[in-house]
Amino acid sequence: MSNISIIGTGNMARTIGARAVAGGNAVEVMGRDQSKAADLAKALGGGATTGEWGTTPAGDIVIVALLYDGVVPAVTQYGDALAGKVIIDISNPFNSTFDGLAHRDETSIAQEVAKTAPDGASVVKAFNTVFRHVLEKGRPDVFIAGDNAQAKASVETFIESLGLRPLDVGGLKMAHWLEGAGVVTVGLANHGVGNLDFALGVTGLPV
Repeated sequence: MSNISIIGTGNMARTIGARAVAGGNAVEVMGRDQSKAADLAKALGGGATTGEWGTTPAGDIVIVALLYDGVVPAVTQYGDALAGKVIIDISNPFNSTFDGLAHRDETSIAQEVAKTAPDGASVVKAFNTVFRHVLEKGRPDVFIAGDNAQAKASVETFIESLGLRPLDVGGLKMAHWLEGAGVVTVGLANHGVGNLDFALGVTGLPV
């Protein structure tokens, strides 16, 4: 079992929170609107609790489930409250036409989070290549990227508790390419696949 704190009260926070509770994890919800956080925690059940925005999260793993432009400001605001935590960034910085990234440099939201995170915190990119309803109803592969092996191991354990398969793509610089893969999923949804009922994954050759 993992101790998880979720910063955010939107659809992805709800979906990850529900799978986390079902997987036997301890879940804390933190939102700018305390009443929304309390409502989500109550809806999740399983002993989910509510934490106060900006205070030290109860979880060892902190999932920042916010729109991309709110992720770095939130981590900056939490500051030293995140020291020693594993921070998971799930965001996709899409441009206005959803066919590219909002940032032009070879960076990522996760890498920008790492620049502002306090000493002792580790940043992992995960969940950004999976559509919400697929995460809710399916068993997709979950790609992760990060520089700290111990942090990635704890995230992998958490993902496995959700009944999903974690796949490590490498260091945190690979988060840029995971964000690009997020763009690819939207392109496939709009063109080659034609719907949102899929996820990127890895299929091995038969033995």
